[in-house]
Amino acid sequence: MYYTIMAESPPKKNRRNLLMRTRPVLRWVIKLRSSPRAIAGGLALGTFIAFTPTVGVQLVLAFVAATIFNMNRPAAMIPVWITNPVTVAPIYTFCYWLGTTVWAGPPLSKVSGLFIDIGRTLGHLEFWNIKEQFFAVLQMGKEILIPLLIGSVAIGVVSGILVYVLSLKLLSIFFSRRSQKHLLNHRKDR
Repeated sequence: MYYTIMAESPPKKNRRNLLMRTRPVLRWVIKLRSSPRAIAGGLALGTFIAFTPTVGVQLVLAFVAATIFNMNRPAAMIPVWITNPVTVAPIYTFCYWLGTTVWAGPPLSKVSGLFIDIGRTLGHLEFWNIKEQFFAVLQMGKEILIPLLIGSVAIGVVSGILVYVLSLKLLSIFFSRRSQKHLLNHRKDR
């Protein structure tokens, strides 16, 4: 008799788990009192700002830019948290690498270590130490900052456009379904 031993595969993390974890944020975005365009614009603007090397002033930039461009301010402030002490090193390293394809800079191995140090520094600073956070990035020097800015703007624009298109489509679908539901409920009440 032959016995086959089947190794149990680890349970797959399905999309539902991810959706369940992001559900409170999604509900909050949907409850924002604004048009789908203003919310999608705010999310796109915040995504663009998140990829720029403006750590420390990103929330303020998102708030001010959303006000200037008449977009939803809370929606613009949500994606800014993409860049945080944990993600700043990989995001900025990728942005720098992309920027060096256009503008030459120091070797990537040297610069990625600098971004890791910046992430550690940001992790030890208090949230309200905005000046220190911003100066931690500015101390890199222009030979690093220029390729980083070029790559950050490119990734920020592409990401912002994608976020705008996807969120506008999803929000438009949701808002139209919600208005149809309210209309049906209103007719039933008569």
